[in-house]
Amino acid sequence: MTLENLQRLILTDRSAMYALAAVRDVGPEGAYIAAGFVRNRYWDSLYTSISDAPSSDIDVVYYDADYHLKTHDLAYEASLKIVLPDTDWQVRNQARMHKFGGYPPFSSLEEGLRHWAETATGIGVRLNASDELEWISAYGFDDLFDHILRITPPMKANDLAGFEKRLTQKGWQTRWPDLTVVRD
Repeated sequence: MTLENLQRLILTDRSAMYALAAVRDVGPEGAYIAAGFVRNRYWDSLYTSISDAPSSDIDVVYYDADYHLKTHDLAYEASLKIVLPDTDWQVRNQARMHKFGGYPPFSSLEEGLRHWAETATGIGVRLNASDELEWISAYGFDDLFDHILRITPPMKANDLAGFEKRLTQKGWQTRWPDLTVVRD
């Protein structure tokens, strides 16, 4: 897989494009859709034919150091819910998310993504005003393309048990039986 192929996968998925347009049009400025939105679409494509089934849970991330109250995120979630009412929107300003792991404040969106649980999860995509995809990736795309679920260094150092719990609860090894899990 290449980034060009990944872009084609997203661009031909009507529900993905609708969600990306919604975030661009009513979401926070500079926001990306991340987490399972990209990872699940790509890894699912390794096993099944592609469908335009909408994502039931969409993680929207952005960075705004000047206004980082949770109420801001909740207002964006409410706006997005009007556009896609059957979606569980989770909007999170990474400028405030350091508090959950006891870290110093993050200086950027990418730094926030570096503290997520898995490297292939820390990839985001957004639709720009020219209807082109823009990407952010805290750890690159290799683990995504190589079908590797790798724990991030902050997660390994601070919550290895949380990684193991996610792995079990999410059922990823059942969903993607050829998935390689890397804990070091």
